[in-house]
Amino acid sequence: MPGLVPGIHVLLSVSHMPDADGRSKSGHDERKIMLYAIDLLTTRRSVKPVEMTGPGPSPAEIETILTIGARVPDHGKIVPWRFIVFEGEARAKAGDIFAKIFRLKNVTATPDQVDAEKKRFMHAPLVIAVVSRTSKHPKVPPWEQELSAGASAMNIVHAAHALGYVANWLTGWMAFDRDVLTALGLSEDEKIAGFIHIGRSARPADDRPRPALGDIVTRF
Repeated sequence: MPGLVPGIHVLLSVSHMPDADGRSKSGHDERKIMLYAIDLLTTRRSVKPVEMTGPGPSPAEIETILTIGARVPDHGKIVPWRFIVFEGEARAKAGDIFAKIFRLKNVTATPDQVDAEKKRFMHAPLVIAVVSRTSKHPKVPPWEQELSAGASAMNIVHAAHALGYVANWLTGWMAFDRDVLTALGLSEDEKIAGFIHIGRSARPADDRPRPALGDIVTRF
Protein backbone atom coordinates (compact mmCIF):
# COMPACT_ATOMS: atom_id res chain seq x y z
CA MET A 1 0.00 0.00 0.00
CA PRO A 2 2.37 2.77 -1.22
CA GLY A 3 2.04 6.31 0.04
CA LEU A 4 0.57 5.50 3.42
CA VAL A 5 2.23 6.34 6.70
CA PRO A 6 4.67 3.50 7.49
CA GLY A 7 3.38 1.16 10.16
CA ILE A 8 -0.08 2.61 10.53
CA HIS A 9 -1.62 0.77 7.57
CA VAL A 10 -0.22 -2.48 8.96
CA LEU A 11 -1.80 -1.80 12.33
CA LEU A 12 -5.09 -0.88 10.70
CA SER A 13 -5.16 -4.08 8.69
CA VAL A 14 -4.87 -6.23 11.79
CA SER A 15 -6.81 -4.03 14.21
CA HIS A 16 -9.84 -6.30 14.17
CA MET A 17 -8.06 -9.64 14.04
CA PRO A 18 -8.64 -11.77 17.13
CA ASP A 19 -5.95 -12.87 19.54
CA ALA A 20 -5.26 -16.58 20.05
CA ASP A 21 -7.98 -16.67 22.68
CA GLY A 22 -10.50 -15.09 20.31
CA ARG A 23 -10.48 -11.57 21.76
CA SER A 24 -10.25 -8.57 19.43
CA LYS A 25 -6.97 -6.75 19.08
CA SER A 26 -8.68 -3.48 18.19
CA GLY A 27 -8.21 -1.78 21.55
CA HIS A 28 -4.53 -2.69 21.78
CA ASP A 29 -3.75 -1.65 18.22
CA GLU A 30 -5.69 1.60 18.45
CA ARG A 31 -3.54 2.44 21.47
CA LYS A 32 -0.41 1.71 19.45
CA ILE A 33 -1.63 3.93 16.62
CA MET A 34 -2.35 6.75 19.04
CA LEU A 35 1.11 6.50 20.62
CA TYR A 36 2.71 6.36 17.18
CA ALA A 37 0.90 9.55 16.17
CA ILE A 38 1.89 11.34 19.38
CA ASP A 39 5.50 10.27 18.87
CA LEU A 40 5.46 11.73 15.34
CA LEU A 41 4.16 15.06 16.63
CA THR A 42 6.70 15.30 19.43
CA THR A 43 9.73 14.27 17.36
CA ARG A 44 9.26 16.60 14.40
CA ARG A 45 12.22 18.91 13.84
CA SER A 46 13.01 21.54 11.23
CA VAL A 47 16.15 20.91 9.16
CA LYS A 48 17.81 23.60 7.04
CA PRO A 49 17.43 22.94 3.31
CA VAL A 50 21.20 23.23 2.88
CA GLU A 51 21.51 20.16 5.13
CA MET A 52 19.03 18.11 3.08
CA THR A 53 19.85 15.44 0.52
CA GLY A 54 17.93 13.08 -1.72
CA PRO A 55 16.29 11.00 -2.74
CA GLY A 56 13.01 12.77 -2.21
CA PRO A 57 9.51 11.37 -1.88
CA SER A 58 8.21 9.06 -4.60
CA PRO A 59 5.22 10.12 -6.74
CA ALA A 60 2.92 8.04 -4.52
CA GLU A 61 4.36 9.64 -1.39
CA ILE A 62 3.99 13.13 -2.86
CA GLU A 63 0.34 12.34 -3.57
CA THR A 64 -0.06 11.24 0.06
CA ILE A 65 1.62 14.40 1.34
CA LEU A 66 -0.60 16.64 -0.78
CA THR A 67 -3.73 14.68 0.15
CA ILE A 68 -2.96 15.18 3.83
CA GLY A 69 -2.20 18.83 3.12
CA ALA A 70 -5.75 19.20 1.84
CA ARG A 71 -7.29 17.58 4.94
CA VAL A 72 -7.50 20.65 7.16
CA PRO A 73 -10.25 22.77 8.73
CA ASP A 74 -11.92 24.78 5.96
CA HIS A 75 -14.90 26.78 7.20
CA GLY A 76 -17.40 27.09 4.38
CA LYS A 77 -15.61 24.52 2.21
CA ILE A 78 -13.93 27.37 0.33
CA VAL A 79 -10.61 25.58 -0.31
CA PRO A 80 -8.60 28.78 0.27
CA TRP A 81 -5.29 27.24 -0.74
CA ARG A 82 -3.58 25.36 -3.54
CA PHE A 83 -0.16 23.77 -4.06
CA ILE A 84 2.73 24.23 -6.48
CA VAL A 85 5.21 21.34 -6.67
CA PHE A 86 8.86 22.00 -7.50
CA GLU A 87 11.06 19.00 -8.20
CA GLY A 88 13.76 18.14 -10.71
CA GLU A 89 14.47 20.91 -13.22
CA ALA A 90 11.53 22.96 -11.95
CA ARG A 91 13.66 23.85 -8.91
CA ALA A 92 16.37 25.31 -11.15
CA LYS A 93 13.77 27.18 -13.21
CA ALA A 94 12.43 28.79 -10.03
CA GLY A 95 15.99 29.63 -8.99
CA ASP A 96 16.57 31.43 -12.29
CA ILE A 97 13.50 33.57 -11.56
CA PHE A 98 14.73 34.39 -8.05
CA ALA A 99 18.23 35.29 -9.26
CA LYS A 100 17.00 37.47 -12.13
CA ILE A 101 14.59 39.49 -9.98
CA PHE A 102 17.05 39.71 -7.09
CA ARG A 103 19.74 41.09 -9.43
CA LEU A 104 17.38 43.69 -10.88
CA LYS A 105 16.32 44.93 -7.45
CA ASN A 106 19.75 44.73 -5.82
CA VAL A 107 22.14 46.36 -8.27
CA THR A 108 25.05 46.14 -5.82
CA ALA A 109 24.60 42.41 -5.22
CA THR A 110 27.72 40.31 -5.59
CA PRO A 111 27.89 37.30 -7.92
CA ASP A 112 27.94 35.03 -4.86
CA GLN A 113 24.74 36.59 -3.54
CA VAL A 114 23.00 36.16 -6.89
CA ASP A 115 24.22 32.57 -7.09
CA ALA A 116 22.85 31.88 -3.61
CA GLU A 117 19.39 33.02 -4.77
CA LYS A 118 19.69 30.79 -7.81
CA LYS A 119 20.35 27.78 -5.60
CA ARG A 120 17.56 28.39 -3.06
CA PHE A 121 15.46 25.46 -4.25
CA MET A 122 18.35 23.20 -5.22
CA HIS A 123 19.22 21.79 -1.79
CA ALA A 124 16.03 19.85 -1.02
CA PRO A 125 14.84 17.40 -3.68
CA LEU A 126 11.25 18.61 -3.26
CA VAL A 127 9.70 21.99 -2.51
CA ILE A 128 5.96 22.49 -2.15
CA ALA A 129 4.55 26.01 -2.21
CA VAL A 130 1.34 26.52 -0.27
CA VAL A 131 -0.61 29.30 -1.95
CA SER A 132 -3.16 31.21 0.12
CA ARG A 133 -6.12 32.42 -1.91
CA THR A 134 -8.77 34.22 0.11
CA SER A 135 -12.16 35.16 -1.29
CA LYS A 136 -15.08 37.26 -0.12
CA HIS A 137 -17.47 35.24 1.98
CA PRO A 138 -20.34 36.46 4.22
CA LYS A 139 -19.42 34.15 7.09
CA VAL A 140 -15.71 33.38 6.66
CA PRO A 141 -13.35 36.37 7.01
CA PRO A 142 -9.98 36.38 5.21
CA TRP A 143 -8.16 35.71 8.49
CA GLU A 144 -9.89 32.35 8.89
CA GLN A 145 -9.07 31.44 5.32
CA GLU A 146 -5.41 32.33 5.81
CA LEU A 147 -5.31 30.22 8.96
CA SER A 148 -6.59 27.30 6.91
CA ALA A 149 -3.66 27.73 4.50
CA GLY A 150 -1.29 27.72 7.48
CA ALA A 151 -2.89 24.52 8.75
CA SER A 152 -2.35 23.01 5.31
CA ALA A 153 1.35 23.89 5.40
CA MET A 154 1.72 22.29 8.83
CA ASN A 155 -0.06 19.14 7.67
CA ILE A 156 2.40 18.87 4.79
CA VAL A 157 5.31 19.14 7.23
CA HIS A 158 3.85 16.44 9.48
CA ALA A 159 3.06 14.16 6.53
CA ALA A 160 6.64 14.40 5.29
CA HIS A 161 7.92 13.56 8.76
CA ALA A 162 5.55 10.59 9.03
CA LEU A 163 6.95 9.23 5.77
CA GLY A 164 10.51 9.40 7.09
CA TYR A 165 11.62 12.70 5.57
CA VAL A 166 12.64 16.02 7.08
CA ALA A 167 10.98 19.30 6.21
CA ASN A 168 11.30 23.03 6.70
CA TRP A 169 8.54 25.61 6.29
CA LEU A 170 10.13 28.82 4.98
CA THR A 171 9.14 32.04 3.24
CA GLY A 172 11.98 34.48 2.41
CA TRP A 173 11.85 37.68 0.38
CA MET A 174 10.56 35.75 -2.65
CA ALA A 175 7.31 34.96 -0.86
CA PHE A 176 6.50 38.68 -0.59
CA ASP A 177 7.77 39.96 -3.93
CA ARG A 178 4.90 40.45 -6.37
CA ASP A 179 7.15 40.07 -9.43
CA VAL A 180 8.29 36.66 -8.16
CA LEU A 181 4.74 35.61 -7.35
CA THR A 182 3.55 36.59 -10.81
CA ALA A 183 6.43 34.66 -12.41
CA LEU A 184 5.45 31.60 -10.35
CA GLY A 185 1.90 31.80 -11.64
CA LEU A 186 0.10 33.44 -8.71
CA SER A 187 -2.75 35.85 -9.35
CA GLU A 188 -3.00 39.29 -7.77
CA ASP A 189 -5.18 38.02 -4.93
CA GLU A 190 -2.92 35.07 -4.06
CA LYS A 191 -0.05 34.94 -1.57
CA ILE A 192 2.56 32.43 -0.50
CA ALA A 193 1.85 30.89 2.90
CA GLY A 194 5.13 29.01 2.77
CA PHE A 195 7.66 27.05 0.77
CA ILE A 196 7.94 23.57 2.32
CA HIS A 197 11.37 22.07 1.63
CA ILE A 198 11.38 18.26 1.93
CA GLY A 199 14.27 15.80 1.79
CA ARG A 200 16.47 13.55 3.85
CA SER A 201 18.97 14.38 6.58
CA ALA A 202 22.26 12.60 7.14
CA ARG A 203 22.10 13.19 10.89
CA PRO A 204 19.43 13.52 13.56
CA ALA A 205 17.98 17.01 13.71
CA ASP A 206 18.79 19.08 16.79
CA ASP A 207 15.89 20.33 18.84
CA ARG A 208 15.60 23.96 19.85
CA PRO A 209 14.38 25.39 23.16
CA ARG A 210 10.61 25.24 23.46
CA PRO A 211 8.48 27.62 25.56
CA ALA A 212 7.50 26.47 29.02
CA LEU A 213 3.76 25.91 29.21
CA GLY A 214 3.66 28.05 32.33
CA ASP A 215 4.72 31.03 30.22
CA ILE A 216 2.11 30.63 27.50
CA VAL A 217 -0.93 28.99 29.12
CA THR A 218 -3.57 30.67 31.24
CA ARG A 219 -6.87 29.30 32.48
CA PHE A 220 -10.00 31.45 32.26
